[in-house]
Amino acid sequence: MDKISYDLEGKVVVVTGASRGIGLELAKNLISQKAKVAICGRKQENLDAALAKLDAGDNVLAIKAHIARQEEIDTLFDTTIDKFGRLDVLINNVGINLLTASTIETELPMWQKIIDTNLMGTFVCSRRAGQIMKGQKKGKIVSISSIAGRKAAPGMGIYGIAKAGIEMLTKVLASELAPFNIQVNAVAPSMVRTDFSKPFWSNKDIYDQIIKTIPLGRIADPIDVVHPVLFLCSDAARFITGQTIIVDGGATVI
Repeated sequence: MDKISYDLEGKVVVVTGASRGIGLELAKNLISQKAKVAICGRKQENLDAALAKLDAGDNVLAIKAHIARQEEIDTLFDTTIDKFGRLDVLINNVGINLLTASTIETELPMWQKIIDTNLMGTFVCSRRAGQIMKGQKKGKIVSISSIAGRKAAPGMGIYGIAKAGIEMLTKVLASELAPFNIQVNAVAPSMVRTDFSKPFWSNKDIYDQIIKTIPLGRIADPIDVVHPVLFLCSDAARFITGQTIIVDGGATVI
């Protein structure tokens, strides 16, 4: 795909969960757009490996943080502001899916872990970013959702509930923050070819069954998610807020 310019030069962007997968791909492309990027993750060794891959010098910052812990999120944003002077964009990318055979049989600690990482983490980060952006009278928040938040799927019940919550959080924040020139949107992909979903797409039989449900005949590559996110981060999307862009190859239309 030819390189597309999103005019993000000099923009300060926080990307959560950016040590691998979609988050790392987002960070790479933001840096190629000449943005200044702060990434976070829970494991220092993964952040160190990501920094080596990004190789962006002073234009990238890596901060160890658990997104469901307020004090660590405060450190993430305080360090970003200290380094870059402001915050233009937050991309909520962190997510986990621990397979659950039946929602009604799921133990509470499992429920809490999935909700905390996906929904609570997105809320905590968005709340802090929104406070900063409100003072600036400008900003953008983009969250990674999933079609699992719209379409029930075996083993993904609690994950889907959390993602559905993210989409409603997107609408509520969009309404509340619109007077301050802050746009809040989401991108909801189907299965993406990352380590997160490798147990599914690396099995030929399972993969063949999955693509039968996708009119375009393949699962998404990370870049398929990156481009809609970068569009929403750009001024080209300045009149779009409270929306979720579905990136699923047509899976939800059949």
